[in-house]
Amino acid sequence: MMKMDELRTKTEIELRDLVIQLRRELMNLRFQRSTDQLTAVARFRQARREIARIKTIVRQKQQITV
Repeated sequence: MMKMDELRTKTEIELRDLVIQLRRELMNLRFQRSTDQLTAVARFRQARREIARIKTIVRQKQQITV
């Protein structure tokens, strides 16, 4: 999990790439859950919250440039 300060220093493109990676991870976690191979149940919540944090920072950066 990245800290907010680390996320704020990244460019918008890097942040969007992170969101894509986290969405892929969520998809993989869903597959693991459906096949009863999931061991890290808490990772669902962490990934969703990280995506929300990143989207918030992207939105803040967009508002600053407008």
